[in-house]
Amino acid sequence: MARTPTVEIPLGFTAPDFRLPEPLTGKMISLNGVRGQSGIVVMFICNHCPFVVHVREELIRVANDFMSKGIGFVAISPNDVTNCPDDAPALMAELARSFPFLYLSDETQEVAKAYTAACTPDISVFDAQMKCVYRGQLDGSRPGNSVVCDGRDLRAVLAALVEGHAVSAEQVPSIGCNIKWKPGNEPGYYFH
Repeated sequence: MARTPTVEIPLGFTAPDFRLPEPLTGKMISLNGVRGQSGIVVMFICNHCPFVVHVREELIRVANDFMSKGIGFVAISPNDVTNCPDDAPALMAELARSFPFLYLSDETQEVAKAYTAACTPDISVFDAQMKCVYRGQLDGSRPGNSVVCDGRDLRAVLAALVEGHAVSAEQVPSIGCNIKWKPGNEPGYYFH
């Protein structure tokens, strides 16, 4: 598994709009359809990545704790399913049954590019005005290290949003498996 970090870019950009299929129901979902009153968490994840599997239950707990407080959550799978059949929409739909948030398929990978996503998990948080206030890790836990997976970093950001406080500018990038781009579709910011 290639350890790839979130691409560090200046905060404050507006959340790119999208319209993506949700494999569980077949419905098309837009950004406005999942945003919350206080903000939204946009997560690029997939079914099989060991980094995602390691944090999946905590992502669910964080979503359950903050969705009722006005934070929207959405997960998007950007991987090329031809080379990663474990991430196929039918298998996404099975996994989505355990999520409190929607799990969308980015078959063209254009949404991942619009968000400058590079790894799974790749997490961005947007405030009520849809401006990016966070691009970073859930917490310091990784497969094989002894750090407790408690969502500490993401929880602090979401608590600040809900309480109307500023989000700290000190942010630690997420680390995960690199997005599996379609051949010839690798974005210019992507590094092996």
